[in-house]
Amino acid sequence: MGRCTAPVNGHRTASGRANCPACGGGGYRGYHSYSTCPSSYSSLSSSSTSHSSGGGQTRTKARWSSAGSTILYTPAEIRTLTPVRENVEKRSELPDLRDVFLCHAWDDRKGAAKELHDILESKGVTVWFSEKDVLLGSSLLREIDKGLVKSRVGIVLVTPSFLERVKREGVADKELSALLARDLLVPIIHDTTFEDLREVSPLLGSRSGLSTIEESIEEVADKLAELVAV
Repeated sequence: MGRCTAPVNGHRTASGRANCPACGGGGYRGYHSYSTCPSSYSSLSSSSTSHSSGGGQTRTKARWSSAGSTILYTPAEIRTLTPVRENVEKRSELPDLRDVFLCHAWDDRKGAAKELHDILESKGVTVWFSEKDVLLGSSLLREIDKGLVKSRVGIVLVTPSFLERVKREGVADKELSALLARDLLVPIIHDTTFEDLREVSPLLGSRSGLSTIEESIEEVADKLAELVAV
């Protein structure tokens, strides 16, 4: 018997299956049936660990994903989140730390930031949040630095309001570089783009992160919750 061509050509049609040297012939019962295909391809086709998105980009499970997880990541997300996850694991034994520090613009405290905070906490993630923990009038960098000390990982909710705040405060690349070098910060792009972020802060914009452009804010929260689960 020849080798199954489904991994390359697929069996989406009757003719595709009929032309396959392993699966063709009179046994065809519709393209959903792969009962006569080699077992190696059967396990591949049923796996949920990877798939290609609409743009052709392969998404996979992360190293830290649980066995039953259905959350998939792009290669860029894996590259960005892997060193952050390693630091989460290193800091897992430190006492009295929140899971996440949420850095955001003041104008977002009752909007997108509050929504993300509530979703994360509903998933069992403890969040350092300005409405509860940060003094009014603190500088952006001081908030980030203080929050990172008291949390396992920091997320920066990048919105149009956040970009305006960065412009006003003039965040220095040297200071931001020191924070990013610790591999504890993850940018979350919401209602804006990485291109807009790069125009305001090329250094922060050079770090890929998570975005609500193609995923919902709840799906982003799912990834964050999985990232900090230890």
